[in-house]
Amino acid sequence: MTTPDRALLWRRCALLGRILLPMVDQEPWRQARRHDNLRAWGIGVAEGERLIEVFAALAACAAAEDAALSAAELDGLSLHAVADAATGKADIELLVGLPDTFDDPRDEEAAGFFRLYSCQGGQAARHLFQLSREVRRALLVIADRSRPTSATYANFFRQAALAGVYHKP
Repeated sequence: MTTPDRALLWRRCALLGRILLPMVDQEPWRQARRHDNLRAWGIGVAEGERLIEVFAALAACAAAEDAALSAAELDGLSLHAVADAATGKADIELLVGLPDTFDDPRDEEAAGFFRLYSCQGGQAARHLFQLSREVRRALLVIADRSRPTSATYANFFRQAALAGVYHKP
């Protein structure tokens, strides 16, 4: 059963996943390169981008849990810690961060793809490895843009708001 804080943590982490690519794509060449990479790897662009979103959300949940942060404390989470979780955690470790139920059917669908890829092995495992590198690269691009301020979750959302990518409800 998903606790209210765990459900809130997932929603906040999923939001990072949804905003990550629009933030990176402020430099249009990055989107073109990502699309080229996805096609070269044999991953459909739409499916690959949804997997990147859910991968980023799972990495954020894993990093928050490693740091013993609640959803209310997530603002202090380092984007570098999320990037490290994206490439440093096994797929099965990341799946632990999934909630039992989803508010957004798109998240549920992407989580299903992630589960399927992680169970298949072979080429699917290779795809997850490639996607983990893409998530890490995107997070580090955003972290580098935040200098001289710290590259935290809170600063990421401030940058997204300033860029017009995120509007706080």
